[in-house]
Amino acid sequence: MSRVAVIGGGAFGSAMACVMRRGGHETLLWAREPFTVAAINRDRINPLYLPRIKLEAGIRATNELAEAIHGADFLLMAVPAQFVRTVAEAMRALVAPGMPIVNCAKGIERGSCALMPEVLAETLPGVVVAVLSGPAFAREVANDLPTGVTFACADAGVGERVSRAIATPRFCTYLCDDVAGATVGGVMKNVLAIACGIAEGRKLGANARATLITRGLAEMARLGLAKGGQLETFMGLSGIGDLTLTCNNVQSRNMSLGLALGEGRRLADVLGERREVTEGAYSAEALAALARRLDISMPITAAVDAVLNHGAEIEPTIERLIAHPWHHEGIMFS
Repeated sequence: MSRVAVIGGGAFGSAMACVMRRGGHETLLWAREPFTVAAINRDRINPLYLPRIKLEAGIRATNELAEAIHGADFLLMAVPAQFVRTVAEAMRALVAPGMPIVNCAKGIERGSCALMPEVLAETLPGVVVAVLSGPAFAREVANDLPTGVTFACADAGVGERVSRAIATPRFCTYLCDDVAGATVGGVMKNVLAIACGIAEGRKLGANARATLITRGLAEMARLGLAKGGQLETFMGLSGIGDLTLTCNNVQSRNMSLGLALGEGRRLADVLGERREVTEGAYSAEALAALARRLDISMPITAAVDAVLNHGAEIEPTIERLIAHPWHHEGIMFS
């Protein structure tokens, strides 16, 4: 049995705390809101982010980072991507060198265009960074429905030890060493899900969505390879697995955001109704900027960024995106 700290009291952090308890581990969850901490400790429910789901018995919650981290064998980092740097900096004096930190955030930092493992390595020097990514809706994980994820870690020994500790009979971890590839897959699928939601809202049909998913996979692979990833990673759970889940199901906050935009709603209105972060809405701009910096063709990502952040009208943006009368097909072609 390990002692595990889950940093982040949102839906996915709470779901992963359930996974840890099912594995028999001592589990302490850090949440920012005292109300959430009190509700979990008193009622075993996260009323803000996982209402009506009873969390596993034995999960304890705290809003003190030092209490959560003290004595932990490894950490699961499950705060939204734009807050990872701030929370990691607050953890700096609490985390010993060599501590495994498993990133669960599927986003990219705005401004710096840094991926989450890069942010963690910069703010917490000496830790061993791993990535957990794949098709895993939080409610299904919390309800112990069968789920498979990629667990990526460059340190083979740490990766095997921690991935085995996380795995349960119904939460399967598939180990690889491609931290960059697994990370890019998790970031990209959110932006591509917004594109698919817009297409659905505009009633463009199943053919259009399948095309977006497939050409989006090519964009994902191009960016991942440029960041040092491995092509086979994008054929796995953190690539095509997460992409197909998120782009085909309105449980996805990102697809449902795109659907609302495609139906004519305003971005600010949709985001204003939501308590949880819709990562793709914050990642699109940084991904488009990173693509320009690396000179990579990512037209779907650029189109989503244009609609979300630069006032582009949806109809002409779609027309420009699909107006490709003749193109080579393949990862290296746009």
